[in-house]
Amino acid sequence: MKQLFFLCCLLLTQIVSVAQFAPPAGQVGTTAIYKDSSIFVGWASGCSVVRGYQDISNTSLGYASAGDSSMALGKAGTNGVVSLGDGGYAILSFADPITNIPGWDFAVFENSFNDTFLELAFVEVSSDGINYFRFPAVSNTQTSTQIGNFGSTDATLINNLAGKYRALYGTPFDLNELSSQTGLNINKITYVKIVDVVGCIQNTYATYDSNNNKVNDPWNTPFASSGFDLDAVGVIHNITTGTNDLLSAINFNIFPNPAKGFISIQFNNINSDKTKITIIDYKSEVIKTILLSSNNQPNNAKLDISDLNSGIYFISVFTQAGVATKKFVITND
Repeated sequence: MKQLFFLCCLLLTQIVSVAQFAPPAGQVGTTAIYKDSSIFVGWASGCSVVRGYQDISNTSLGYASAGDSSMALGKAGTNGVVSLGDGGYAILSFADPITNIPGWDFAVFENSFNDTFLELAFVEVSSDGINYFRFPAVSNTQTSTQIGNFGSTDATLINNLAGKYRALYGTPFDLNELSSQTGLNINKITYVKIVDVVGCIQNTYATYDSNNNKVNDPWNTPFASSGFDLDAVGVIHNITTGTNDLLSAINFNIFPNPAKGFISIQFNNINSDKTKITIIDYKSEVIKTILLSSNNQPNNAKLDISDLNSGIYFISVFTQAGVATKKFVITND
């Protein structure tokens, strides 16, 4: 019996150690955000690129060359892509700095043609243009066999790596995850750096996640379009003129969170003749809308969510001062 108990504990430990993360776009529980989602308030306005080799193990092939830096500007799916090559990187800037507000703050778009061909990249941010801080990336993909140049990766084994989702669906990032980093102002991010993962599992060329695991992705890709193909970076929360007034004017809380059956929104200091509340699902589609006028605007709004599946959702509150968005989870278990 003791041996059986020990084996069960060992198995449980192994299962926990290989965390299951959000699934591909279009599936329940995904965090993918479609390019046309109303939660995007802006896109990168500047970009510089340092190319990596087509094949870091055979430098005679030269550097990746597909696209140029201008193709990473503006809305996803409109300007083409720029290929970074093995270990290449792009630094993007924004008309208004990205800021940390509860929920996702920005999303990175790649051009994968399906849900399993995933060319990945690390994501770093900076508030001074000098010091960059990397999101804690996790890759629980096996490292015993190299994923070939058109091989497959399971998105549920990937977290905090750009390229997790197919073309036109952004991988979101939450600045609050970097709140403990000294030297970073998460309320005023001026640069986002996208660094191609060299998906080779050979010790000489491997790159590693935050747990010191090798990141295994399609390799080698000895083409002009080698490595991560950057499409765009979409901004969800940014600093605009009068941001402090905006935040105080659109201040709301969600409870319970996680929720089941219903969810309540508590408004604080909203001064607006008209208020609109929307719930956005995992496909980035608006699935519920409530309009409140000055005559019927309560301090609390209770929403029926009994018809919604388990998963991650967003609530956006629109007022005359602007819009604020927060994330919540529905659990029907």
